[in-house]
This record gives sequence, C-alpha cells and structure tokens, in this order.
Amino acid sequence: MIRAIIIDDIEHARVTLKKDLDTYVHDIEVIGEANGVVEGAKLLRNLQPDILFLDIQMQDGSGFDLLDILPDIKFKIIFITASDAHAIKAFRYSAIDYLLKPVDPDELKAAIQKFRSQHKDENVKYQLLREHLKNQHKPHTKLALNTQEKIHVVGISDIIRCESNGNYTEFFFKESRKLLVTRTMKDYEDLLSPQGFYRVHQSHLVNTAYIKEFVKGDDELLMLDHTRIPVSTRRKAEVMKMLEEL
Repeated sequence: MIRAIIIDDIEHARVTLKKDLDTYVHDIEVIGEANGVVEGAKLLRNLQPDILFLDIQMQDGSGFDLLDILPDIKFKIIFITASDAHAIKAFRYSAIDYLLKPVDPDELKAAIQKFRSQHKDENVKYQLLREHLKNQHKPHTKLALNTQEKIHVVGISDIIRCESNGNYTEFFFKESRKLLVTRTMKDYEDLLSPQGFYRVHQSHLVNTAYIKEFVKGDDELLMLDHTRIPVSTRRKAEVMKMLEEL
C-alpha cells in the first residue's frame, strides 16, 4: 500500500480528498492528517509517508514554510492549490506535481500513476522550487528535467533546441550534450516561449539566441551548432517576421 499524509487547514477539503482517494485509487492508505504547518511538522517527525498532499495557503503559514522546516525530503509531495498563478509557474519550471482545487479525479489518478512509475529522490526539485519562489520577480533561469535515470537541473540559456519524440522531448545543449526527457514538447513550449524560444515546426522548438540564419530555398534554420531545423510551411511567414524583429 502507498502511505499518504494530508495537510490542509480546511477539514472539508481533507475529508473530500480522502473520499476521492478511497474511490479512485485503491492501493493508498491515509496514515495521518494535519490542519496546518505546526501540526504537520509534528506529524512528519513521527510518520514517514510515501506521498504528502500539501495545501499551499494555511492559517498558520504556507506549505513552503513547512518545506523549510524539513531537513530532508524522502517522500513525494503533491501540492494542492486554489489558483496561485506564480506558484503554479514555479511548480512547472521545477517539475513539481500539483492539483488544483477542487481536485479533478482524473488528475488525481494521473498524479498517483506518475508516482508509481517515476518515484525518485525529490530533494533537487524542491531546492529549485525554493529558488524560483524566492526570486519570483526575476526571470526563471533554471529548469528541472526528468529523464528515466535522474532529475537534471539545467540552465535555460544553455538549451539550443528541443525536438519532439512521441511522448518524450529531446533537449540539445551547448557542447553537444543532449537529454531525453519524459514529458511532451507542448509542456516545454508553454514554459520556454516567454524565454525566447519559438516553435518553428510541429517537432521543433528553438532558442532564437542560437539561430544563425534562415535558408529560404530550403525553408530551414541554420543553428549556431550547425544543425539544420525545418520550418513548416504553415509557420514560415511568422518565423520570418519573428527573425526580422530579433
């Protein structure tokens, strides 16, 4: 059985989540619950869950305050949030799982399934999350990437391009390094477009800082690493306009 703890200051929310877990996930046991940061910290000193469902905003502090108290995180955290747009953006850059209130049963089942298939040491992701939240008024400079083997924290400015590979995304970096990541390119297009990345083809997302030239006769971009990236016919006009504005 998967052992879970729920920390939320609203009793109805805890009751509803327990009911949903019982209804939709049959191999999970709630071994404890708490109504805030202080009570939650005491509970986690005595019980070690596999998953912690953690509310962000509570009466005696935030879920992030609780994280700061914990010296070492050896369990999966799934944040529960109402609509904190900045926190959600930080979660996505840090590859942190979250559920929006009211919790959708399908998203709950998907989060548990992801835990079953990809459970790893989460400390590196929470360190990055703290960094993103601490520097909330600055552009994000780092991104957490999940591969089959480990979690990599990379500099966004080091990414030359991304290429779709089914349900995976291949990242290409300076110095010929590359990583195959277990998420679709659509996820990364949403995150990286505000950082100077542009989707020039269904399968290609490029960092505009690494574009050398556009080869009109071939409808290709020549990148600074000498790779040639096709530009789709549908996107050709907007790509040419984008290049003129760089």
